[in-house]
Parts: sequence; C-alpha cells; structure tokens
Amino acid sequence: MTIRFDGQVAIVTGAGGGLGRQHALALAARGAKVVVNDLGGARDGSGGSVTAAEAVVAEIEAAGGEAMPNAASVTDFAAVQAMVEAAMAKWGRVDLLVNNAGVLRDKTFAKMELEDFRFVVDVHLMGAVNCTKAVWEIMRGQNYGRIVMTTSSSGLYGNFGQSNYGAAKMALVGLMQTLSIEGAKNDIRVNCLAPTAHTRMTEDLGAALPLEALDPALVTPGLLYLLSREAPSRCILAAGAGGFERAFVTLTEGVHIAGPDAPEQVAARFDAISDRSKEIVPEMGAAQGMIELTKAQKAHAS
Repeated sequence: MTIRFDGQVAIVTGAGGGLGRQHALALAARGAKVVVNDLGGARDGSGGSVTAAEAVVAEIEAAGGEAMPNAASVTDFAAVQAMVEAAMAKWGRVDLLVNNAGVLRDKTFAKMELEDFRFVVDVHLMGAVNCTKAVWEIMRGQNYGRIVMTTSSSGLYGNFGQSNYGAAKMALVGLMQTLSIEGAKNDIRVNCLAPTAHTRMTEDLGAALPLEALDPALVTPGLLYLLSREAPSRCILAAGAGGFERAFVTLTEGVHIAGPDAPEQVAARFDAISDRSKEIVPEMGAAQGMIELTKAQKAHAS
C-alpha cells in the first residue's frame, strides 16, 4: 500500500515551521494541494506575519507541488472561514485537516495568570474547534474527510508547569472521541497525534532530550497514515524519534459497592477497583453507565 493524496486538498495549521512544515511538505510531496496556515507569531502567540507560510509554500512549489499561504489566527473564526472559502474557491474541496497550531505559556499553576491559561486553551482547543467547524459541513457533503488533532503526552499524562497546555491537549482527545462517532456515517475519520519532536516549542528543554534524534520529520509518517483513505478513527497515535505507540483511555471492570459504609468500602477495595486485568476501551461514554447498571442488577439479583 502506497499512501497518496492526489486530487485531495489539505489544510495544515501552524505549518510555517517545525512539525507543521514537515506535515505540509510531506502531504504536497504525495500529491495533496496544501493550504499552509501560520500566524507567523512568536512562540507565546504574540505578533504575526505571513512570511513563514509563504516560505513553506515556496518550498512546495519549488518541488513541483501546489500550495497557498494563509496567516489567519485559528482563534478568529471569521478568518478561518475565509481561509476555507479561499481553498474551496481555488480547488473546490477540502479533504484533510491537520490541527497543529499551538502556543506555549508555561508556568506553574501557582504563578500562572488566568489570561495565560485562557489563551493557551483558546489557541489549542478552540483553534481546533474553529477549523474543524469550518470544514465539517464540506466533509459531510463530500461523504469524506480526515481530521487530525495534535494532542500531547502533557495532556495524556501531565507535565510540570503545563497545566494550561495539558488541559487543552487532553480536551482535544475528548473532541476527537465525539467527532469520530458523529462523523462515522459520512466517512469522516478523526484521530489524535501525540508527537515528540525538537521544534521551536521544545527548544527550552535543551539537554533534557536528545534533540538530534527528535527530527520532526520522524513524526510525520504517523500523520500521513492518520490522513490516509485506510486511516483508523478514534486513535491516539504517539510518535517521536522513529518510535510509534498507541495510547488508550480505558475503563476497569471495577466492583459494585452500596450501603452506609460505601465510602469505607471504596477505600478498602480501591485495589480491586483499580485492577486492570479486565479493562476495556468503551465504544462511547454511555458504556460506563451500562456497565455500572449491569453490576447493580447482578448485585440485586444475588
């Protein structure tokens, strides 16, 4: 199987450098027409310029591909809509969306201003919502679409000093879970990519990571699969340094507890509640309630 995107149109946000640039170049090299979106601001989201996007478009065109630059902020829904409308006017469709744009404003929660928390959530979460909303009806009308959210291990597992970033990144997993269910009947597949790469976003980590091994290009193969016609849906794919893993949100079998001493029973049986030997990946959120009701029914019948 060779993964190609001939005749397809992709939008990649935050594509002026780092991971987004690699994603855009790889998609174009495999036949996609690419909207290269980048605000061109600083790592904390300040400033802005179309120059970064234009440079990537120039690279794509020099290699024989087709692309157009765009400097819309993903936080501005009207600007995002205009970006999508420009793609439709030029190429007539949008097949692929990579929600990659992001910012960092790292501080411990004790020292973090609420505005810094709110802004990071706005860019990562609402930016992805804005872009996805702008293409959703197009993809529904086509009965085809592939969307990738860029999540992070900071959201999946936590990271010191990144409460705002981690909260936003885990929220994208929840968004992916529901959109993959809602989009299934129209063959819109939605997944998450959790990358590890040396980019402007990670440069302060310095010697903490073997930066020479963390080329963003080593993450992009995972993205290309998640955007392919054969892509899964509801997948959290982790990628970095040539390694690929899959993360799951699971639910243990648990136990049934009732009675006046229920709090004490929860404490006493917490190891049993936490036993992962029979854990599952629920098909949807309602599965939790069904599992709990089944346990209750069994308890009452015995």
